[in-house]
Amino acid sequence: MVIDMNDSQLHTVSQLRAFLDGTLAMKFSPPGNDLERYGFITAVLKRLQYRRLGRADKGVVRRYLRRTTGYSRSQLTRLVRRGLRGAALVKRYAPPLQGFASKFTAADVTLLAHTDALHNTLSGPATKILMQRAWQLYRDPRYERLAGISVSHIYNLRAQAGYQAKRLHWSKTKGYAVPIAVRRAPAPDGRPGFIRIDSVHQGDQDGAKGVYHINAVDAVTQFELVATCERLSEAYLLPVLRELLAGFPFVILGFHADNGSEYINRKVSEMLEKLRVEFPGGHPNSSTCGHPKIPHLS
Repeated sequence: MVIDMNDSQLHTVSQLRAFLDGTLAMKFSPPGNDLERYGFITAVLKRLQYRRLGRADKGVVRRYLRRTTGYSRSQLTRLVRRGLRGAALVKRYAPPLQGFASKFTAADVTLLAHTDALHNTLSGPATKILMQRAWQLYRDPRYERLAGISVSHIYNLRAQAGYQAKRLHWSKTKGYAVPIAVRRAPAPDGRPGFIRIDSVHQGDQDGAKGVYHINAVDAVTQFELVATCERLSEAYLLPVLRELLAGFPFVILGFHADNGSEYINRKVSEMLEKLRVEFPGGHPNSSTCGHPKIPHLS
């Protein structure tokens, strides 16, 4: 239910006080816009001759206006003070038409890009000092505005499209490789446990694939073990490597192989890491161990 209230019959403060006491449980919806509420406030102040009222009666009028307009106490105090001075109650603010004016022009952005190109894009504080010296010491008129720029705004100008178009940086894509083994020869220092390992393919005959012979030799004691592997895939090779390493009568400290992918891979590296075995890898085309000659199938 919407009730239109006509307060033109409230001419005295006592009537306002009775009205407020009798409507404590009621809620008022203020007029739809500020202009209507401003007109309502002006009419009430004029009808009740607010200027001539005492302090207590003025408090009743303000309480009445707060109930009917919805304004806060501080906001209503400002409006009443303006009305008593004879000023019209209207909106005193407006949004800016064109926003804030830009202090630095496109030429300044271009000059900043040129300065950064000459000095390889220094930090903000260093760039600010350079532009200050260009204006204050050398009196270069181009730097007059940029001499007063803040450090933070230098980075703002560097982020603009005009600056980026002048300061394009091209660099080649850099690959990233995770080393699996360090390429160096083993250094046993007279200690057993540094194994040189290599694999030799026996050869094929009549369409039948030959096996691979895995030869492991200790670099100091020349203790040698040879195993046979059907293929050099992970499923076949890793169990054979575990058996070979377990067959040596001493603790394995190092594992040296050539650059073959059957040894230089993540799975072999993880297995040796669990065994705490050093993995120095090898060198291309290096002979890792003197394996015996393996005859072909006959």
